[in-house]
Amino acid sequence: MLENSLNWLRAFAPQRNSVPRAERLRSVVGALVGLLVTVLLSDMLANSGATPLLVAPMGASAVLLFCVPASPLAQPWSVIGGNTISALVGITVTLLVPDPVLAAPLAGACAILVMFVLRCLHPPSGAVALTTVLGGPAVHAAGYHFAFLPVCLNSTLIVLAALVFNNLTGRRYPHTQQSPLKNVHATRDPAPTARLGFSAEDLDEVLARYGQVLDVSRDDLEAILLEVEARAFGRRFGVITCATIMSKDAVTVTPGTTLAEGWRLLAGHRLDALPVLDEERNVVGIVSHGDFLQHFGMDEKVSLKARLRGVLGHLLGTAPERAAQVAEIMRRRVTTVRAEAPIAELVPLMTNRGLHHIPVVDAHGRFVGVVGQSDLLAALYESRLDQAQAA
Repeated sequence: MLENSLNWLRAFAPQRNSVPRAERLRSVVGALVGLLVTVLLSDMLANSGATPLLVAPMGASAVLLFCVPASPLAQPWSVIGGNTISALVGITVTLLVPDPVLAAPLAGACAILVMFVLRCLHPPSGAVALTTVLGGPAVHAAGYHFAFLPVCLNSTLIVLAALVFNNLTGRRYPHTQQSPLKNVHATRDPAPTARLGFSAEDLDEVLARYGQVLDVSRDDLEAILLEVEARAFGRRFGVITCATIMSKDAVTVTPGTTLAEGWRLLAGHRLDALPVLDEERNVVGIVSHGDFLQHFGMDEKVSLKARLRGVLGHLLGTAPERAAQVAEIMRRRVTTVRAEAPIAELVPLMTNRGLHHIPVVDAHGRFVGVVGQSDLLAALYESRLDQAQAA
């Protein structure tokens, strides 16, 4: 009987632990640091002695903040707003319904309803609502004060701890959302990959039919599906790596290259962008036609004569800022790809994000070449020819 029960439970358990060991360790350390910081600072800031320094649902909040910080249920408004509002709801229900047997479930249900309305759904907040009902005389005596000290204070401190810890350890928090299928040219056309693959409308329709709350944001789910499509694409067309198609004799500049020299290289080689490398050949930036034109004032509402004077001044080295360097106008946040990466990874970067040239780096992060849209098109064309000939 016991064995049958265990088998039944295993059927609903995950088949394998897909979380890397380092990620698990980071989550555990983060939860320890977050809860420790929260209780110590709460003790310093609001040691009243009557109410607890740390409410129990903070343990559940720590699970979300440090184990799944990308979850929409773990974002700052969800944690702070959800916990505080649920405490206020629970206190109100307690005052209106003296019987805890009825007040507890009513407080939990009302808290969930309000969180849905205010878009701050946070699972531990349901426990906060129950705590206000079942927390005992000290909590009841605190009244609405309990919602702010300690609940709101605890929630704010643990979110601040998560903000610092997650970003210091390489996680992005808060996890802002942006659809990878957004048209970067701000036109009504769908993103290039959505014209043949799934569209945002397809995903919305499926999610509407699914009809349940997901612990993953819509945009993250969209990005995951696009990556799955890319892997399937690579399997169909064979694994061609970026190293195979990249330009190895690439034209580059350094941060100290003058703008006049950078412009001559860009125009002379008929390029759209130049990678900017440091002395160790690490990619520290990229400079494009648009960056030069913006610096020259070509995007401002000035006379044609003034524009020509500015451009000629830069090219001839007679402008007041003739010693200006590439470092002053380059973009420092650069998307790179690894040399061994399959070209399928280039498709969403060059189509949906509108990147024309992407620097290629080796395993140590050093620059080894550039891959452009023409390189990708040629590779796809050749692979289709090979498939046609094989058929």
